[in-house]
Amino acid sequence: MEQVKGVVKHIVLAKFKEGVAEEEIEKHIKEYANLCNLIEHMKSFEWGTDVSIENLHQGFTHIFETTFETLEDRSAYVAHAAHVKFGTAFSSVLEKIIAIDYVPKPEK
Repeated sequence: MEQVKGVVKHIVLAKFKEGVAEEEIEKHIKEYANLCNLIEHMKSFEWGTDVSIENLHQGFTHIFETTFETLEDRSAYVAHAAHVKFGTAFSSVLEKIIAIDYVPKPEK
């Protein structure tokens, strides 16, 4: 694995189980966003829903992006009790999840 230096972006794509109520999804999103208040390592959090006209989402409807200053901060977030508790509850309403971390590369 390459040496990671710089800001780390954590992207989560969520595919909710069929039949999960919109209110339930909204509750989990609010809890996800609130992690910024509980975990100092989270520098920013944004989310949205798929609006692509290509219809290639494969059922993944929600996108979440968290920014960390370092890979170590990302690791501390994963291990943080608030994240572990949230992750357990969140995964109970998900059919599938994709999580990817990357370091943005400047244009050359």
